[in-house]
Amino acid sequence: MRTVTLGYSPCPNDTFLFYPLVHHCVPCNGFQFRERLEDVETLNRLAMEGTLDVCKVSYHAYALIRERYILLRSGGAMGRGCGPLVVARTPLAPGDLKGKRIAAPGQYTTACLLLQLFEPKLAEMIFLPFDKIMTAVAAGQVDAGLIIHESRFTYPSYGLHKVLDLGEWWETSTGFPLPLGGIAAKRSLGPASLATLSSLVRSSVEYALRHPAETLNYVRAHSQEMSEEVCASHIALYVNDYSLDPSPEGESAAELLFARGAQLGLFPRSSAPLFVPATS
Repeated sequence: MRTVTLGYSPCPNDTFLFYPLVHHCVPCNGFQFRERLEDVETLNRLAMEGTLDVCKVSYHAYALIRERYILLRSGGAMGRGCGPLVVARTPLAPGDLKGKRIAAPGQYTTACLLLQLFEPKLAEMIFLPFDKIMTAVAAGQVDAGLIIHESRFTYPSYGLHKVLDLGEWWETSTGFPLPLGGIAAKRSLGPASLATLSSLVRSSVEYALRHPAETLNYVRAHSQEMSEEVCASHIALYVNDYSLDPSPEGESAAELLFARGAQLGLFPRSSAPLFVPATS
């Protein structure tokens, strides 16, 4: 058995789709997985340090490690109507964000990249754990907050107002789905292992979609204070057809995101293959 370190977040979409793999519900074809669950920005930094063999990463972070890692075809987060939101205590227009102190969930998150693409001249971003941002906005510690994950379902309960839907902006301006996060694997694992790992993750996603009830206890154990309704909405939004395969449309969306970020000088351009090749 070949041991592979596997990093993913405790968010419901990740625990849902990786449950079958780490609990041996699907054949592992000679691999065993040593999982590590961390928040998204910690995973980004672990991948940039090369600590993990396979790791869920933000597309923003992936642009910085593309020469060393390649994306598996399954397990990622991409879609429509699932983008980060900017929220505030009082109603604001998107143009009012200039000069404001904005709490963001991490320097290398795709949310942060999108906000910089939307408005490159934002004055100040304060980096906080994603689950602390709405509290900081509600308390007036910052002027606005960039929220991700389940926060898009719960921000009204904090008395907050939506200023901007970055996913809607991306989809309207490009016509593409929004790439948020992917499963990156070290290129040094070799083509055969990478193809097998990509297939294994797809099998895990397919199993979870066929047997959602089996994942429930594991998902709930890591979802903290999240209600069952929010948890189910989270999975339904972020686990979709693009979680099985990005499709040519998804690949084009990712390349456009990287091209726009590189144009702003946020990361270098790269011609390294983006995804593990599709198999017939």
